[in-house]
Amino acid sequence: MPYDSKKNNKLTLAIHSTDNSFGFAYRENSELPDNFFTKKFEKDLCNNLIVDFTNFISKENLKRIDKISVSTGPSNFNASRQIIVLARTLAQQINCSLDSFSSFELMAKRIAIKNNLSSKKNSFWIFKKLKRRGYIAGKYEICICKKTKEDITIKEKIIPKIIKELTTIEPSYQAEYSDIDDLKELLNLSNKNLSNKNFNTWDRVLPLYPISPIN
Repeated sequence: MPYDSKKNNKLTLAIHSTDNSFGFAYRENSELPDNFFTKKFEKDLCNNLIVDFTNFISKENLKRIDKISVSTGPSNFNASRQIIVLARTLAQQINCSLDSFSSFELMAKRIAIKNNLSSKKNSFWIFKKLKRRGYIAGKYEICICKKTKEDITIKEKIIPKIIKELTTIEPSYQAEYSDIDDLKELLNLSNKNLSNKNFNTWDRVLPLYPISPIN
């Protein structure tokens, strides 16, 4: 079945995880509120993830999904792997586009606004301090079409990776996960791709693992 972004009555689904939680969201259109589900990790995440997902979305709504967006990390190792397996499986079975974004990219706009970073092409870093081996950090650039904060867009210049030291030339900010805000941004970025008629295949989406699970 060919991908058709003009179909009516369709849903965009978002799947996300942080260091200690995971969540789902879906959006029908701009006139209706988004639907959210978030939960802290439990011991049996593999089984709970599927159960919570099937409780979150009905079979009828599952058939209406035509776009999926998933975060790739860095976050909890096991959660990243399992939510991406779920997203890839759904995208393959439904035959829909699967968008993916790093967790740092999802929070970058929020951090830029919070810290009044509004200069065009102003670059900054987002980082997580590791117990050993330095930092995980990604670099982001602000792009502004107009002077209002609502027109801020973010480009990920360097995907999150391990670095020994943070640069002193550009500002840097600690990673701040937010389940609901990050899910909203997943939906926003995915719908932007939809409007641009971008179709991303499920087999290209992989977890972002800057470090091993034992670090």
